[in-house]
Amino acid sequence: MKILITGGSGYVGSLLIPTILDKTEWEVVTYDAQWFGQNLSEHPRLKIIKGDIRNIDEGVFKEIDKVIHLANIANDPAVELDPTLSWEVNVLASYRMAELSAKAGVKDFIFASSGSVYGIKDDEKVTEDLELVPISVYNKTKMIAERVFYSYRDTFRVISIRPATVCGLSERLRLDVSVNMLTHQAMKNGVITVFGGDQVRPNIHIKDLVSVYLHFLENSSIPSGFYNAGFENLSIKSIAQIIAELTGSKITITPSNDPRSYRQDSTKLINTGFKPAFGVKDAINEIVAQHQRGELIEKETFYTVKTMKKLILRGLI
Repeated sequence: MKILITGGSGYVGSLLIPTILDKTEWEVVTYDAQWFGQNLSEHPRLKIIKGDIRNIDEGVFKEIDKVIHLANIANDPAVELDPTLSWEVNVLASYRMAELSAKAGVKDFIFASSGSVYGIKDDEKVTEDLELVPISVYNKTKMIAERVFYSYRDTFRVISIRPATVCGLSERLRLDVSVNMLTHQAMKNGVITVFGGDQVRPNIHIKDLVSVYLHFLENSSIPSGFYNAGFENLSIKSIAQIIAELTGSKITITPSNDPRSYRQDSTKLINTGFKPAFGVKDAINEIVAQHQRGELIEKETFYTVKTMKKLILRGLI
């Protein structure tokens, strides 16, 4: 089997691809603009292509059986840097991906959407059948891309994963997502700064998210549809408290105008046979341990907005 993974050098892709190569005999082609570096090691069953997803060529899809589409402009602050760019990458390029996949005879298409498409919800259980009320440009691009791909469900199987906020280590670490950021603050400064704190966010360990993608690759009988992937609904304040208990750090709370608060219920995913194995505490402990070993060397590319600002200024995006 041959798999195409876009965004393979990113936060999730740089862990997903080595895991696939280690656990299977499949061939992998990855297509990535490498804005945050080339974070993959060479492998005889891995072909690395540097390219902008907006200009992906149909030749990339030759003999591809399955696609995992991770490439996107991720999170609200990054999208707000250049909303037009985000519509081009997250939506227009998605339509191109769908068309080229259909032309190439791809059997399965797995799309990395976002749990944020639900917007602000007071429901205790936010399930896949609830109305989507996106409140930001990023949320809207994900919702529309979902609909683009789902319109091809009679041509190939379409799985849209709606991940919670991801935490944990990878080769292209992100220190601008809540658990990772707060843990890094605790280890670097001894103080955790929380903005607001009452907002509830779902979380998923990156190893579990990688396992979710493998789960759908390996189980072709699971039908097309939308699947939440988040297993711990925690307030930002409670995440900070867990980190403080594990690290002995102090917490300072600052007012916030960020209203986003939502939970996720992933019963639908669990009912397909998936079992999560990791949690927020695992991610915290992994980051703490890497700090203690002196192995967490902070890089600019660990911060999406900071990196993209420089690339935009240089005219590289």
